[in-house]
Amino acid sequence: MYRDNWLPEVFNDFFNNSNMPKPNATAPAINVLESEGGYTVELAAPGMQKEDFDVNINADGDLTIKMEKKEDESEKNAHYLRREFSYSKYEQTLILPDDVDRDKIGAKVANGVLTVTLPKINRQEQKVSRTIEVG
Repeated sequence: MYRDNWLPEVFNDFFNNSNMPKPNATAPAINVLESEGGYTVELAAPGMQKEDFDVNINADGDLTIKMEKKEDESEKNAHYLRREFSYSKYEQTLILPDDVDRDKIGAKVANGVLTVTLPKINRQEQKVSRTIEVG
């Protein structure tokens, strides 16, 4: 399996989907971006609304993204000659890096993309000057 060497090792699980069961043959494309302040996960979700998603942190502290599109009456009777961007049901669990502030994770859907923001924990190093007593 191809892995980019410039990515932190913790993100290998973002791209290693071979062990994940998929309910259909096609999985949405995922982008993972890193900035100084955090990470951003983008998931291609054409035709999906915010009601179609369930994004949460599971008991292990990992990010779980579930999406399921319910067919409406017009789709039930439609006969597609080719349908490539329909993800009727999809689930992905992403192992988060330790520096993600799990209490401040946010998600939104716009223009066919689910965007999950993963802010980094603000660790300000405090330099404390003091004398250590030798016992």
